[in-house]
Amino acid sequence: MTTDPAPHPTSPTCGGRRGGGVSEGQLLFEKSKSGKEGAFLPERKFPKENFADSIPTSLQRKLSAELPEVTEPELIRHFVNLSKKNFAVDTHFYPLGSCTMKYNPKIHEDVASLDGFAYLHPLQPEEASQGILRIFYELGRSLAELTGMYEFTLQPAAGAHGELCGMMMTRAYHESRGEGKRNLVLVPDSSHGTNPASAAQYGYQVVQIPSDAKGRVDLKALEQVMSDRVACLMLTNPNTLGLFETDILKIREAVHKKGALLYYDGANLNALLGAVRPGDMGFDIVHLNLHKTFTTPHGGGGPGAGPVGVSKALAPFLPVPVVVKKGERYTFDYDRPTSIGKLRSFYGNTGILIRAYVYIRMLGLEGLKRVSHDAVLNANYLRKKLSGAYPNPHNEFCMHEFVLSATHLESKGIHAGDIGKRLLDYGIHAPTVHFPLVVPEALMIEPTETESKETLDHFVEVMLKILKEAEETPEVVRNAPHTLPIGKPDEVQAARKPILSFHDLKGDQAQATP
Repeated sequence: MTTDPAPHPTSPTCGGRRGGGVSEGQLLFEKSKSGKEGAFLPERKFPKENFADSIPTSLQRKLSAELPEVTEPELIRHFVNLSKKNFAVDTHFYPLGSCTMKYNPKIHEDVASLDGFAYLHPLQPEEASQGILRIFYELGRSLAELTGMYEFTLQPAAGAHGELCGMMMTRAYHESRGEGKRNLVLVPDSSHGTNPASAAQYGYQVVQIPSDAKGRVDLKALEQVMSDRVACLMLTNPNTLGLFETDILKIREAVHKKGALLYYDGANLNALLGAVRPGDMGFDIVHLNLHKTFTTPHGGGGPGAGPVGVSKALAPFLPVPVVVKKGERYTFDYDRPTSIGKLRSFYGNTGILIRAYVYIRMLGLEGLKRVSHDAVLNANYLRKKLSGAYPNPHNEFCMHEFVLSATHLESKGIHAGDIGKRLLDYGIHAPTVHFPLVVPEALMIEPTETESKETLDHFVEVMLKILKEAEETPEVVRNAPHTLPIGKPDEVQAARKPILSFHDLKGDQAQATP
């Protein structure tokens, strides 16, 4: 596959604008004229009579919504044009390291939208919900089998929510043993940021464990901080460098010897399906990201899913209710006296759980093994192709991802983020940049198993072309992107003074694309 050069910022074919024009939202409001109609609400699936009476007066709208009035073609063109400006797994290659941005099969959408699922009500009685309860139960058992855990809860709404659940069960477990003094949580220096955040949020003191020269947990440093005050070690394996923790059994021994728990961050499970299970490594608690490993939608503000599995010793502390099977009937089990309680009111993410269930049932164990095999194969293919051009501080066999560095371009005033933005000009989403922090100018790349060799070769070609641009015309890379509706933003101002709505635009600011 050949790569057409991305338009130069001075080229007349460059479609981007850098600070001029108006926003899509503004254009839609400007086209609004009273009396135009472009959309109609679907027929209600519930009785029309006395519907307003069921809404408290305090929650009823006093004024009509301030919405633009446009025709259907104007409305359709507005949203289609907006969608063309987005990057997504359905439109572009997304090598976002540690996020496992794999393609989401559309059969998931078909199944999740079936009337029997789409119109379920959270207060529907169990007798009328046996189908979805069976899916919850079988999904939990499947996840337990894949991870080596004893039992799962599907309540957590995201990975970080699952981490919080894990911290709550960790404390409950230790307090049940009269060891409430344990107030330390250990995290590697390469850990995901949510690990220390979740532990600190629940009142634990976080202690960082350094990496050794090979990019793995420094076993000696770990042993030095282990004490009867340690509650748990939070770890992902493979780690965020894409390297398998080869001393995992020694780590398990060091942690369990002092009575602490081993917590598995499941963000990187896509490398291990059907090959090795966290439970067999000695982990006591596991959280999974269904949007990463099991192809449910990722991002967009939710809903998400972060199921948590535990060993048999921690099962009594799982949040209630847990779905169990009694004879041929599925039911919610609330009879757990030592439970940490409810994490949320209802299973509002039911559609996400259905998608993961379909994925597992369609592939089966052999198919899931192939997923991880291909993910590891793709990552190592890219690593071999790119590590000669970009520094790789740990250039050895990797798992599902690997980390390059852009330190050799600092003399040109180019950083990892600049490379990521230049990739956008070529229709490729940026990899994770500047993370993990243990690698300066990090470029964290994860191709996933769903990408073809042709796509991977195209990515290599573009990365090498950007490297050549950095040497010959570094200002092109420094000032990227050039072909998108929004140019390179002032990131400091964007963080401190974000423009959150059309109404935030004032004066001259209204003439710039937010």
